[in-house]
Amino acid sequence: MGPIRMAQYGTKHGHAAGKLRAMLKHPDVQVAGVYEPDVERRRQLSGAEGPYREVRWYADGVEMLEDETILAIASEGANVESLGQTEEIIAAGKHAWYDKPAGEEWSRWQHVVALAQGKGLLVQMGYMFRYHDGFRRIADWVRSGLLGDVFSVRAHMSTSLSAEACRPISAHQGGIFYDLAGHMLDQIVWMLGRPERVTPFLRGDGGLVPGFVDNTLVVLEYEGAIGFVDIAAMEARPMARRFEVYGRRGSAILVEPFEPARYIRLCLDDARDGYEQGEQLVPVTSQSRQSLYELELDAFLATITGERSPDRSPEHELLVQETLLRGTGVIHSR
Repeated sequence: MGPIRMAQYGTKHGHAAGKLRAMLKHPDVQVAGVYEPDVERRRQLSGAEGPYREVRWYADGVEMLEDETILAIASEGANVESLGQTEEIIAAGKHAWYDKPAGEEWSRWQHVVALAQGKGLLVQMGYMFRYHDGFRRIADWVRSGLLGDVFSVRAHMSTSLSAEACRPISAHQGGIFYDLAGHMLDQIVWMLGRPERVTPFLRGDGGLVPGFVDNTLVVLEYEGAIGFVDIAAMEARPMARRFEVYGRRGSAILVEPFEPARYIRLCLDDARDGYEQGEQLVPVTSQSRQSLYELELDAFLATITGERSPDRSPEHELLVQETLLRGTGVIHSR
């Protein structure tokens, strides 16, 4: 078959330009155009350096959504608008490459996923660490039993934001946790499943934006295991991002930085599966953020063309968002 025609809906997500670059670069994708509802934003981007100078701009989203030659659309609106835009994409019969997170309206997200399943459409979330060599290795080790029964997971993924960057995020309950924690929760629930209890500690300690939740810890409780996810918005650069998994027979720590990663500290009680007893540093493939977007797109295209099954099920995509909303207090449940 010929190139797959794709479009982009929205430009205000932090990953939007990178996702557009991935589509423009991909040999099997023809970018039909971009629709941005904000006219002033559209004017600014069309005249600026970068990928948006290379594309056609739709004046009306209907033109994009009703174009039967467009098979899939990247959903790249701001967090406050992206769920509604994704719902429009699915209702129009297009596959959705949807950047995280999936909105604060839990019932609406459930509806969108069910609508996509009913139409035979793919909704693939933009959690790029699914394609990160380090995270994939650790997940494989956990799921294969190399580390034994996991009893603890610690994920630290803080950032450093200006007041200007904090303001739009402050619209969301949970603040910086809502914005970033999905990446870590995506990994944890892939390994351990649905937590029995989720307890959030959400604080505003930075003082840049009144009411902004910028210092957070959420505890995930499982039968026999506990997870800790901490996200703050005011850590000095370069941030010390870490992902740690501890099992009864070994541990694996993805030592900072995540991007580009260098190695995993693996420690085993006995030699097995080609690894030594004790401590060893396992090299990790160096990958740029842009290369992860490209791997995301490869998986998305291969799934919608029937070459492979989805890397994550609809049930998993729902579980990640449910866990995130339990962590922000939007969903009140044990």
